[in-house]
Amino acid sequence: MRREDLGDLMAFLTVAEEQSFTKAAARLGTSQSSLSLIIRRLEERLGLRLLTRTTRSLAPTPAGEQLLSTLGPALGNIDAQLSALTEFRDKPAGNFRITAGQHAIDTLIWPKLSKFLRTYPDIKVELVAESALTDIVAERFDAGVRLGDQIEKDMIAVAIGPMARMIAVAAPACFDQFTPPSTPQELTAHRCINLRLPSYGGFYAWEFEKDGQELRVRVDGQVAFNAVPQTVTGALDGYGIAYLHEDAVREHLDSGRLIQILADWTPPFAGYHLYYPSRRHPSPAFSMLVDALRHHPAA
Repeated sequence: MRREDLGDLMAFLTVAEEQSFTKAAARLGTSQSSLSLIIRRLEERLGLRLLTRTTRSLAPTPAGEQLLSTLGPALGNIDAQLSALTEFRDKPAGNFRITAGQHAIDTLIWPKLSKFLRTYPDIKVELVAESALTDIVAERFDAGVRLGDQIEKDMIAVAIGPMARMIAVAAPACFDQFTPPSTPQELTAHRCINLRLPSYGGFYAWEFEKDGQELRVRVDGQVAFNAVPQTVTGALDGYGIAYLHEDAVREHLDSGRLIQILADWTPPFAGYHLYYPSRRHPSPAFSMLVDALRHHPAA
């Protein structure tokens, strides 16, 4: 491969990621016309159309998608190898991108990361908050953070938090006139607060388990949200039963502003894990980052 071939492939990857010649040109520090010429030259050399372009959109062709599926991991491995060279520096250094949900960032990642980064100023971290389940290889992330049961088997996973629990909660006033439900099926007769999650393609179906019996219940109510903080507020304001991470409402349970129901139907499960491709060769800086986020259970 010639040196200019690698540059052309990087240009194609950037355009495909940004889905815009204008944004890709700004990211690469070149002109839109020069970038368009590079892509045209690459397509002519391959004898294939890689991008479908209209006045309003830009997307990879089937051939372009196939090239991207190979190109992303290959360039990611090159980045990993370059990062590994930092072990020859006097101080650990590296740039890392991590995708995680906002809840995990607020409660686990940032409190640990803030202390770590002060100690190692040459290590830079970009945190991207998103609730969708991201393909970290295709999107060129160094790692992701998700619940343990959401991680693919071909990834290395490291626990960064304790066991987790989803619980059903409501303001006490919700049961002034109605008896609290004793089984998950009875939730359909109560006002509930729905939570819309992109990773589930719609409203999240509440999951329960007891004595080996698993149930998924779809609820209904007057309000719905797509973020946890607003859902907590809705529950505090008496708009119905909400289903949330226990640590998101712990202070309100302790104060009595919220009460828990169906406690015997919500066992703990694997909490947040940091994960990354098993084929990745961790640099010293990345290994230190993982260790800083690692959960250490109390003795």
